[in-house]
Amino acid sequence: MMDVTQPRNAGMDGHEQALDLTRGIAAYVNNPLVTGLARVLAKHPKADIANAFNHKQVACKMWALDKLFEGRGGRFDRIWVLGVWYGILPAMLFNDPRFDIAAVDSIDIDPEVTPVARTLNRDAGDRFQALTADMYALDYAAGAVDLIINTSCEHIADLPAWLALLPRGTNVLLQSNDYFSEPTHINCVASLAAFEAMAALREIRFAGELPTKKYTRFMVIGTV
Repeated sequence: MMDVTQPRNAGMDGHEQALDLTRGIAAYVNNPLVTGLARVLAKHPKADIANAFNHKQVACKMWALDKLFEGRGGRFDRIWVLGVWYGILPAMLFNDPRFDIAAVDSIDIDPEVTPVARTLNRDAGDRFQALTADMYALDYAAGAVDLIINTSCEHIADLPAWLALLPRGTNVLLQSNDYFSEPTHINCVASLAAFEAMAALREIRFAGELPTKKYTRFMVIGTV
């Protein structure tokens, strides 16, 4: 007789268990985002997708979507998401029924994340493209985008210098944090006021903060 206290998947490693669980959830909920996560786990086992999609990361992105919809509505022709990592935010935008977006471009300087973003957002088809590029080298004047999103401003050494590359009138959604102890965060801010001062937007439609256990996330939505 089987010992019911013995897990049936005791011989599986953590990745196999996560893949098995995600596939099961995807089959149950029939959700493109969850299906995409299962594809990533299967095709890119070394991708740190668990960190990219942890509850704090998701909460910060849900907050961004809520405030964006409240202030700008849900219709966009083209959005650029910079420093996008594995393409989680584009996937959430496509998955959110409040938003009607013709195209999202996912742009990151790290070539290793680009194929992961494509796998995650495969169901978006031609509406999504992932590019490997330096945000300082983009031709923003020729981009013709409705909105530029950068939720990784703590990773940008000189935020004002980057913002100066954007044509006047460009709509932006920016996030940073006060997580100074993280070594990869090279330009954190101590407060929302400090973030607003650093960004120096011509118009701010929203400014707020979202406390988490280890840090506070700051966000501004407005126009350069």
